[in-house]
Amino acid sequence: MTSRWASLRAGLEEFYAGPYRRTLARARREEDDLFRMVVLAEALGVPDPAAYYTVELMPALYEDFHAWHRRMGMDRSPLEHVGCC
Repeated sequence: MTSRWASLRAGLEEFYAGPYRRTLARARREEDDLFRMVVLAEALGVPDPAAYYTVELMPALYEDFHAWHRRMGMDRSPLEHVGCC
């Protein structure tokens, strides 16, 4: 019985979200990029009054940092202490 519900749920999710998958992925990426900009603002030279709080989130962003700065059009890392490429 559980597998039938899981199958039904997967089918409904595909029916409703399938046509918008690309749009939803783009919106999520844009939100992630904005969040990354807020967290890295102080390191990029933008005064950030919340830098004390956002510095704790920086290790969480290092994993995708290289893909982010390449997507933003920067060939090399804009941060001196992060040598990803």
